[in-house]
Amino acid sequence: MTDMNTTPKQSLLAPDARTKKRNAAEARFRAYGIGALLIAMGFLIALMWSIFGNGIGAFTQTFVKIQVPLEESVLDPNGNREPADLARATTLRYGSLLQGAMASTLEREGITTDMEPAALAQILSSSAAAEVRNRVLAEPSLIGQTVELEVLASSRVDGYMKGRVSRESLARDRNLSPAALNVVDQMRDAGVIERRFNWNFIFGSDASDQRPEQAGIGVSMLGSLAMMLVVLALSLPIGVAASIYLEEFAPQNRFTDLIEVNISNLAAVPSIVFGILGLAVFIQIMHLPQSAPVVGGLVLTLMTLPTIIISTRAALKAVPPSIRDAALGIGASRMQAVFHHVLPLAMPGILTGTILGLAQALGETAPLLLIGMVGFIASNYPGSVDAAFNAPNSAMPAQIYEWAKRADPAFYERAWGGIILLLVFLLLMNFLAVLLRRRFERKW
Repeated sequence: MTDMNTTPKQSLLAPDARTKKRNAAEARFRAYGIGALLIAMGFLIALMWSIFGNGIGAFTQTFVKIQVPLEESVLDPNGNREPADLARATTLRYGSLLQGAMASTLEREGITTDMEPAALAQILSSSAAAEVRNRVLAEPSLIGQTVELEVLASSRVDGYMKGRVSRESLARDRNLSPAALNVVDQMRDAGVIERRFNWNFIFGSDASDQRPEQAGIGVSMLGSLAMMLVVLALSLPIGVAASIYLEEFAPQNRFTDLIEVNISNLAAVPSIVFGILGLAVFIQIMHLPQSAPVVGGLVLTLMTLPTIIISTRAALKAVPPSIRDAALGIGASRMQAVFHHVLPLAMPGILTGTILGLAQALGETAPLLLIGMVGFIASNYPGSVDAAFNAPNSAMPAQIYEWAKRADPAFYERAWGGIILLLVFLLLMNFLAVLLRRRFERKW
């Protein structure tokens, strides 16, 4: 006789040992995922905090308001206002005027100091004399008048106003004495010196190592724009044409397989290898102008093409075969089916891949190192469209790299500020890619 009560009774809703083990594994997996996300968010927040904390100061600059007597006996002894005669007045003459202007400005504001005028002039940027000279050359009628001007303060004073420079750090500095900071404090209280938004950082040009307060990234932004135009004009038609041929018309044989494998491998090649290729082909063999945006654009085109080809082929492949069959069924040729029906439907994916490829190219620095774009100080805007492409210029990532390796901490601050602008451009390009995808997206 069999005992029916030997098996222990257990509710079907109560989990057994194996179910408990499986549920525990699932809970651990969720915890690992959440932990990974939190760590990633923590690093991202730390990165953003570091970038904005170090770079936001580059968007403000310290200016000094002084009244400068533009003496005719110093600037135009002949009194004829001829441009050739005015150009003979060098910045040394304007420097002596600024020294006297600083002393008279402090006296008028009731600021007392025993510093010599030459030491007081160190509060101003070394570019102040050139600024006043350019103003006088543009408006000769100012000669003989006392004009209130706003000139840049030196990088040390600007650093003090931003909390980057202290009296202790100036103890062994030859460019500014700690006593000058007492004068700066009084000037700030009197409203003679102030910080405000620095438009010159966004629209200005680079400056020498001695004038970090005058440096801007505007010309480099123009260089990056010229490079991106070259990349877009070349990579989009070439990449799309190659993708259409490989995906829609090319026969499947070993040769096309070899091409596809090489395209996939090129997408993973380090960017500096493309820089070496561009140096050898475009500069050493074709003798194209070094440090020019057109050469940078050609190099970045080589680097971007694999990305565009791969994304375009994926977009073409995502179009359902019924679209092609329907077009062919109503009498369209194969080319008409591709260009009139398949290509428009694949356009969102193509545009998205192209914009992401351009965004990657915009931030590349390594290829530009090889063609010399970091060895040029972009101190002026190009005079023509041709010069914008063929004259030596710099690009945003190359300019940031150049600032980061200079000794003055003011350039380091500008490097972080340049990174902020570069991130803004990258975010805008990614936002545009998302908009295009949603605008033209088709659901099958």
